[in-house]
Amino acid sequence: MARIKGGPYTRRRRKKTLKLAKGFKGAVSIRYRIAREAVEHSFHYSYVGRRLKKRDMRSLWITRINAALKEFGISYSRFIYGLKNGSILINRKMLSELAINDKESFSYIVNQAKEILTKEV
Repeated sequence: MARIKGGPYTRRRRKKTLKLAKGFKGAVSIRYRIAREAVEHSFHYSYVGRRLKKRDMRSLWITRINAALKEFGISYSRFIYGLKNGSILINRKMLSELAINDKESFSYIVNQAKEILTKEV
């Protein structure tokens, strides 16, 4: 039985890798061996970046909520503590959106949290 060479498959695989490396600087977009390493690194960076984005967004929401709470004279930690004890289930993303776009609803939630905190003390 004749041996099947891997020419077309190898070429296809290499073309795919070089296509993914398009736009990289220097020999990284031209030479296969270097391009393969760069593409592998870029996949790893994108994987890590997707997780870091979630962390960064949560941090941004907390910062926005804290800034909006300054005018109500309550700290972020006390506010979240009041929400937890009052069984008010709303996530930080929605709280951030309310703080920016709907001040009335946000102030209502803040007042509810304040009432819960005053009942405890």
